[in-house]
Amino acid sequence: MISIVIPAYNEQDVIIETIDRCKKVLAELFGSEGEVIVVDDCSKDKTYELAKSTGITVLTHPHNAGYGRSLKDGISAAKYDIIVITDSDGTYPIESIPQLYQEYLKGFDMVVGARQGKNYDESFKKKILRKLLKFLVEYTAGRKIDDINSGLRIFSKQTIMNYFDTLCDTFSFTTSVTLAYMMTGKFVKYIPIEYHKRVGKSHVKLFKDTLRTLQYIIEAILFYNPIKIFLIFCFCTFLSSMISLAIGFVWQIKSAFYLSVGCLLVTFILFGLGMVSVLLKQILFNSRFKT
Repeated sequence: MISIVIPAYNEQDVIIETIDRCKKVLAELFGSEGEVIVVDDCSKDKTYELAKSTGITVLTHPHNAGYGRSLKDGISAAKYDIIVITDSDGTYPIESIPQLYQEYLKGFDMVVGARQGKNYDESFKKKILRKLLKFLVEYTAGRKIDDINSGLRIFSKQTIMNYFDTLCDTFSFTTSVTLAYMMTGKFVKYIPIEYHKRVGKSHVKLFKDTLRTLQYIIEAILFYNPIKIFLIFCFCTFLSSMISLAIGFVWQIKSAFYLSVGCLLVTFILFGLGMVSVLLKQILFNSRFKT
C-alpha cells in the first residue's frame, strides 16, 4: 500500500477532481482506495471543506507555512512507508503513479516524474531561471539530473525522514530532496511525464522563489560538497596569480610578482581548507546518514 500526500493552497476548483483521480489510481493498484492525505496550507477558499467532504485524511495549518512544510506534515502523518507526492493543481499526470510505483519496486530509493511538453517551458524567463538552477544543482551533485524539482515522486517515508531537518519548508522542498538523495548515494530514477496546464492561478513567485532556491543550493553545496565552493575560489585566485605573473613579466612590474605569489599562497590555503571541509563533511555524514 502507498500513501499519496497532496499539499494544497486555494485549490477549491480542482481539489475534488485531484482526490478522485488519486483514489482511482490506488483502487487500480491495490483493489482499494488506500490512503490519500491532503494538507491544506491555510487556504482562504473552501479547499479544506471540499477535501474533508471526500472522506480522506485532511490536515490543516493555522497559518500559511509553505509547500515544503505541508509535505513534511503529510509524510509524517502517513500510515504507509511508501509515499507518493503530487500537486493539487492538475499539472501532474496522476495516472502515471503506477508506472513510478513499478520502477520503485525494482530497488530505487526514489522515482521521479521528469516533466516535459509545451506546458513545462511556458515562458522564456522560467526556462532561463530553470536552466540556471539545474546547472548549479548538477554542479553540486556531479551528475546529470533530468528534473531537479518535479513535484511528482515516490520514496520511502523511513528514508526521507532522516533528512527532514535539512529539507526546505518552501517551494524549494523538492530541490532539497533531490540534492539530499543524490549527495548521499541514493539510487534515483527519472521517468518522462507530460506536464499539464494548471487549473487556477499559480502561487509561485518566480523571482522570489528562485532566489530562495538559489540560496538553498549554495547552502547545500556548503553542506554536501563544500570542496566545490573552495575549488571555485581556488580557480579565481590561481587565475589572478597567473595574470599578475604575466603582467609582471611583460611590463616588469615588481608589485605584480608579489601579488602573483600572494594569490598563489591564498590558492594553497583555500585548497587546504577545502580538504579539511571534506573530512568534516565525511564525519558528519557517517554520524547522520547511515541508513
